[in-house]
Amino acid sequence: MAKKVVLGFSGGLDTSFCVKYLTDDKGYEVHSIIVNTGGFTEEELKRIEEHAKKLGVKSHKTVNAVKNYYDSIIRYLIYGNVLKNNTYPLSVSAERLSQALHIAKYAREINADAIAHGSTGAGNDQVRFDMVFQIMAPELEIITPIRDMNLSRSAEVEYLKSKSVEMNFEKSVYSINKGLWGTSVGGKETLSSNGYLPDDAWPTQVTKTGTEPVTLSFEQGELKKVNDLAFDHPVEAIQHLQQIAGPYGIGRDIHVGDTIIGIKGRVGFEAAAPILIIKAHHALEKHVLSKWQLQWKDQIASFYGTWLHEGQILDPVMRDIEAYLESSQRNVTGDVFLQLHPYRYQVLGIESPYDLMNNEFGSYGETNRSFTGDDVKGFTRIFGNQTSIYHQIKEYASQK
Repeated sequence: MAKKVVLGFSGGLDTSFCVKYLTDDKGYEVHSIIVNTGGFTEEELKRIEEHAKKLGVKSHKTVNAVKNYYDSIIRYLIYGNVLKNNTYPLSVSAERLSQALHIAKYAREINADAIAHGSTGAGNDQVRFDMVFQIMAPELEIITPIRDMNLSRSAEVEYLKSKSVEMNFEKSVYSINKGLWGTSVGGKETLSSNGYLPDDAWPTQVTKTGTEPVTLSFEQGELKKVNDLAFDHPVEAIQHLQQIAGPYGIGRDIHVGDTIIGIKGRVGFEAAAPILIIKAHHALEKHVLSKWQLQWKDQIASFYGTWLHEGQILDPVMRDIEAYLESSQRNVTGDVFLQLHPYRYQVLGIESPYDLMNNEFGSYGETNRSFTGDDVKGFTRIFGNQTSIYHQIKEYASQK
């Protein structure tokens, strides 16, 4: 009886090779699964299923994981204002973990003997998939034909043609990965340390001119309204904001970072909605959170983003951090006012019932109503007392 393998399937060259190789050469019963984290239309998902069946899979499953992806990962990235290296909203790394978790769960549900993925040996995804599979389904073998055989693209194409597989073998000049939390773009310009992607490389072209006001309404840290239009789930608000802001070219940038395997990498990305949401959310937090809430949340969120990027979604410390991040959002409610321009945006201000910048207690640099000048004199003497002692002792010691 043939062994059963679950294959994470995207319909591209690498996973198409895996289906034919595992079926024809290795004799496996291949069950393909695609986990949609916001990067595919219904038509694209249907074409991918048809392609999988033509390749010879025993079964194919499509998982709509968009809302689960938000609920389990993205909302914490928003709570933490997470931008890797102060730039990148973890567009791809976050969704790979969501996909890996669903693939591992499915493999166990159908009592598979193995799990396969099409990652090469050159990037981060191989680590993310392997680690989640090893933790979630340690009894299952992990099969990675592209990595294990160190296959070139041309070798994969030649093999599939020998199997009479019909698909588009033309390699796009740019590698594009689209998801709910942004789209990555890789090309020749990102392979070196100097070079910016040309305008036609970006999936979303700039078609809007002039300016446009946008109001984002948050309730306990979650985006619930865009311009007074309410949504049943934050995913819908994110998608709506992306439609508004994407054509302005907002959120385009190139991220330079450290890969899990120890090399530096560059990748372009466009993420209009994620960037606007994070920056608006952060602006609101600066008004409604205390100094030490902000400082500790920044430190914790930075670690959370790094550990997530490196595939450690299942580390129990992540649940502890998520609990803190969620607790920190209890007063993060209010409206943030933005102005959109081609290629840029401005945060104009906020309105919130929890705004700590309240004139009842004083106006910075002008008046105060909570203390007197004499209070400040005494406070200053006490606040600087230890440092004053340090410098006096230092001076006494140097005179001996």
